[in-house]
Amino acid sequence: MMRTIALATLSLGLVAVTATAQDMMRDVDLSSPDMVSAEMSRSDVEAALAGATVASPADFTRKRLSGLDLSGLDLSNAIFRAARLNKTKLVGAKLDHAILDQAWLLDADLTGASLKGASLFASQMARSRLDRADLSRARIAADLTGASLVGASIAGANLSADMRNQSMGLMRAVLRSAKLERIDARNADLSRVDLEFAFLRGADLTGASLRNAQLGGADLTGATIAEADFDGADVASLKLVAPIGLDRARNLDKAKNRDRLIKQ
Repeated sequence: MMRTIALATLSLGLVAVTATAQDMMRDVDLSSPDMVSAEMSRSDVEAALAGATVASPADFTRKRLSGLDLSGLDLSNAIFRAARLNKTKLVGAKLDHAILDQAWLLDADLTGASLKGASLFASQMARSRLDRADLSRARIAADLTGASLVGASIAGANLSADMRNQSMGLMRAVLRSAKLERIDARNADLSRVDLEFAFLRGADLTGASLRNAQLGGADLTGATIAEADFDGADVASLKLVAPIGLDRARNLDKAKNRDRLIKQ
């Protein structure tokens, strides 16, 4: 009896830690100058890029760059660790292999940007726009709640939980209520990712790992799921209508709440 109570308490504790692990916005004044202002101009950023080298990339760690228009710039390999880029325009910018760990990109516009191989660990990207962006092979453990990635690519990207950081809670990509129509997620690692109520209509999930992912209320109408692994995924109220490659999906019989799947 005591062991049962202890396990239940531990389970509730893990749920609480999971819920708060990426909640960096708690007690943060999002209207403060630190979150909405810029201490550099576009010209300053361009000057820093001009002086950068492969051995010494441009470093914008903790810089306030919110609201700037940095569209079209080549920011490859630049370091934006813990930088503020809220509502910053990065349309068509090149951020290949850039480090954006713990950066703030709330409502940022990265439409058509290239972030191939970039690192987005514990980044805050709620409501950001990444339509047609290329995040292939990126490491993404960011909060993208309500973000738009229509027609984007996360092919070969790793969005899974980082099991080495359990002291920080469960660090993984959060795409709750995100717009992911026609996203290219081929061979992406989406294990343990939060995709609740996400729109994945027409998405290509060929070979993707959805092991233990949260798919409750998500919409996979017309999605390609051949070779996608659903082992342990929670599919309660998941809309799986007219999927492509259903006969080749893996471990769908091992998904949780299969009796609550919506199939029409």
